Amino acid sequence: MTTAPPTYVPASALVTTAMAAEEAAVVPDTIRKWVQLKHLTPAGRRGRSHLFRLEDVFAAERATRRTHERRARA
Repeated sequence: MTTAPPTYVPASALVTTAMAAEEAAVVPDTIRKWVQLKHLTPAGRRGRSHLFRLEDVFAAERATRRTHERRARA
């Protein structure tokens, strides 16, 4: 069995929790909640801070909005 090599992501492509929240138009607590609920996985760390790929943030945003839309229709 072979495993894929770890994907290298340059540090410049990663954003902090605050920057991720700003891009997704949510508050930083929402980003933290997405991590807690496993909707979003940090791509790295800088000190004690999580770092995220923007595409992962946007995917989590789409997934959570779809869930809320389905609940609103029911």
